[in-house]
Order: sequence, then structure tokens, then C-alpha cells
Amino acid sequence: MSLPKTPTFSLKGKRALVTGAGRGIGQAAACALADAGAHVVCAARTRSEIEALAAEIREAGGSAEALQLDVTDQAGVTAAVAAHAPFNILVNNAGTNRPATFLDIKVEDFDYVMNLNVRSAFSVAQAVARRMVETGTQGSLIHVSSQMGHVALPNRAVYCATKHALEGLNKVMAIDLAPHGIRSNTLAPTFIETPMTKPFFQNETFKSMVLGKIRLGRLGQVEDLMGSVVFLASDASGLITGTSLLVDGGWTTG
Repeated sequence: MSLPKTPTFSLKGKRALVTGAGRGIGQAAACALADAGAHVVCAARTRSEIEALAAEIREAGGSAEALQLDVTDQAGVTAAVAAHAPFNILVNNAGTNRPATFLDIKVEDFDYVMNLNVRSAFSVAQAVARRMVETGTQGSLIHVSSQMGHVALPNRAVYCATKHALEGLNKVMAIDLAPHGIRSNTLAPTFIETPMTKPFFQNETFKSMVLGKIRLGRLGQVEDLMGSVVFLASDASGLITGTSLLVDGGWTTG
């Protein structure tokens, strides 16, 4: 009898780009990919953060380098991607939120969040995918979305709009890139404790509401996402494209 063999989770020999890698989810994604054997390019605006991260990854036996990059600068993104060997993996993570009730949203905040969460995500993915297609490189695009790309929450109209947009964009990327052997998926977490979200939880009423919706009864930690990142980046998810992996503790079950 010839038994089936589990596809590898190893990323040895692969090259990965992680945006927003200086802290939070991006930092965890970079560490997870490096642990799985990938060479990771850690990209963010703050040079000191990504240089420290890349150095610690190397000290731990991984392979990493720092890339100072403003993802809102489309020309800069294109130039940076062109200057590197093609990537097999993208973790399209840079993003932000400026919560406000719908009636109080300022145009400048709408534009800022939309530009970073949607336009920049589009630009990074397009630059990486074009380079992959030009060089015949196959691989996986992973876009960090949110459970808010599937449901809604008060005071997060713009954020929800951007993540719903990213979910739709992901599906089209999956269709258009499939002939080139490039997969595209989103990773959709619940509330994860990061430097961006921790201030929200100082409001005990808000924290209690969140914990009431997360069926597993706890806030997410960045470590809860690391296995999912490796899974979506690896051959273990080789037939998965155009979908969203919800890591939401049961929030969206209804």
C-alpha cells in the first residue's frame, strides 16, 4: 500500500516579503515564516524596528533582512520590489484604524485609512505579483484582513469598508493570478492584542463586549496567527485560493 504523504509546511528556499513588520501581527508573521525556513524581508517605515527584528531573527538562526518602506508610496514600492529577487510569499499586513461613529467620520480620516488599508495593499500586491509573473515564480499572497471584512461593528465604518474591499479584491486576484500558479487568500483575525489595539481595551465596556462575542472567551494573541500564516504560505494549502481564513475565536458564527 502506498500511503499519502502530508504536503510540506516547510518554507525552506522560499523568499517572503512582510509589510508592517515592525510590530504586532507583521512581526509575528515574519518570525513564523523565518521559523519555517523562509528568507524574510521585513518591511516598515521605522528602520530601527525592522533592523532590530531582522537581527533577532538571524540571531535565532533564521534568515532575514530589513527594508525601510512606505507602502503608501507606490513608486517606492515598485522600485523596492524590482530591486529584490522575486518573492514566493507576500504577507500584505500594513494597515490602520481610526474609530469613529459614522456621523463623526472626518474626510481626512476616511482618506487616510482607505489609502493605507486598500490602495497600498493593492499596490504592494500588484508589484509583487507582476514580478512573480515576469520571472515565472509561483507562490502565495496573504492579505491581513479582519473579521470586520465579514461582519460589522459600531464606530468602525471606514475600517469595515476597507476590509470588505480587501476581501473582494482578494477574490479577483485569486482568479486573475491562478493561471500563473499564484494563490491569493486573506487572513481574518478577531481582536488581537497589539500596540494598535491595546488602547481600545482600556475601555472596560468595550472589552467586555468584545469578549462576549469571541466564543472562546479571550482576546487573540499574535501567536494565534503564526500557524495560519505558515499554512497559507506553504504547500499544505496548495489548493486553497480566493478564500478567507477566519481566526476569530468563533465571533462570526452568529
